[in-house]
Amino acid sequence: MKMRSPIPKKHARIEIIPLIDIMFFLLASFMMVSLSQTHMKGIPVNLPQNVNVPPEDPNKKESVYIRVTGGGLIYFDNVMVLTDDVMGKLYDLKKQNPDIKVSLSAEPLAMHGDVIALLDKIRLAEITKIGYQIKTAAIQGAPGTVAPPGPAAPPPPPK
Repeated sequence: MKMRSPIPKKHARIEIIPLIDIMFFLLASFMMVSLSQTHMKGIPVNLPQNVNVPPEDPNKKESVYIRVTGGGLIYFDNVMVLTDDVMGKLYDLKKQNPDIKVSLSAEPLAMHGDVIALLDKIRLAEITKIGYQIKTAAIQGAPGTVAPPGPAAPPPPPK
């Protein structure tokens, strides 16, 4: 005689919700890939030119490169500027182009105070777009870098 267990038998269930999530993810992925592979071609349109546009000023600079040397000298686009003339030069640049970008760099031997003083002058001239040029040090053991020579071998023990 066959006896039935009082514990109900559990049937395996296939969860639908994770399956739907995966299907939507695959659908979105395929859509993004297919959109990136198609090149959108537009219709060539002949638009009228604006006649009221003022001509661009050839003296207007988009950016200036400022460098501080180890001796405290300041160079604007590789032209030395005296420390007393820096503010006037910065105000002139700001007047020519209110959106001027400044790229600031300092040599390794430059004094920190000289760089900060120059940065304060740039901020006093209300120039807000400042970039810092840095040179990254080689990471020891990184591919493509040469490791510095190690310490010398110790002398042989005396006999």
